[in-house]
Amino acid sequence: MPSEIKTFYMIGLYDYYGELLTDKQKEYFKDYYFDNLSLSEISENKNVSRTAIHNVIKDAERKLREFEKVLKNYDKALRIKRLLENVDEDTRKKIEELI
Repeated sequence: MPSEIKTFYMIGLYDYYGELLTDKQKEYFKDYYFDNLSLSEISENKNVSRTAIHNVIKDAERKLREFEKVLKNYDKALRIKRLLENVDEDTRKKIEELI
């Protein structure tokens, strides 16, 4: 998977399931994906080894994928958005407010 697509996908999963991660996972994930910091930069900022940062982020990614595998909320939302492209604007807005 190209890195831009992976980034978009992981951020999408985080939007749905991020609150289920530990505080440390959320912190490192945000630094890496949202703030676009390298593992080395996060390591310096947090005074933790680069390997430890890498492991926490990979574990967070794994958990997000597992949540999606079971719950499928992200996939369902994408499918709903595609279906809404064919609905009149007033109805689309009302449905989007519900989801």
